[in-house]
Amino acid sequence: MFTFLKNHKLILFIPVALFLYDLAFQDTAIFWYMYTFSILVLMSIAMLYTKILDEMPTWKSLIYGIVFGSLIYGLIAGGFQLMHWSPLPVERSVQSFLNTYAPTSIWHYLLLMFLIVPGEEIFWRGFVQQELKKYVSGKWTIFLSSALFALAIGISGFWLGALAGFAAGLVLGGLYEWKRSMPLLIITHLVMIVLLFLIAPLAA
Repeated sequence: MFTFLKNHKLILFIPVALFLYDLAFQDTAIFWYMYTFSILVLMSIAMLYTKILDEMPTWKSLIYGIVFGSLIYGLIAGGFQLMHWSPLPVERSVQSFLNTYAPTSIWHYLLLMFLIVPGEEIFWRGFVQQELKKYVSGKWTIFLSSALFALAIGISGFWLGALAGFAAGLVLGGLYEWKRSMPLLIITHLVMIVLLFLIAPLAA
């Protein structure tokens, strides 16, 4: 059994990830503590079993990160605007989620910058996406890792966030396979976060 789990790590660690995400979203009063703890655990697991790629110069990572971070924000914002054509209470749902879980203090943004965003990328793109290559190839690894990331976000009950996570995961996953640079993914993710929460919040 131990050898089997060693060779098929996702069978163990995907349920662990979903459990930790569920735990983090259960109590909004301690969400930031629990979410940070969860990501630290997952990042530690990932760093034990995967090689973090960095095959781009820093200046290129910054340029690509700004471009693709803005692109992801544009996709999410565009989807948000399209959803207004539906009968669903989209704006109320987004505003409710932001009021509950959005960063509101400097230490929230510091956690995002130094722990949460790097941890999410290292686990979902650096570990899960690479482990999936044992079972599927090419674009399917990107699709499946994005779907699993969306499922983890969907545990919060915010289905629009899950859709946004899936879209972001597709871009980030494709970017990692193309440029093979984890710092690029982290910068891209951070640019998207800054646009989404600070510069142009969707439900503002």
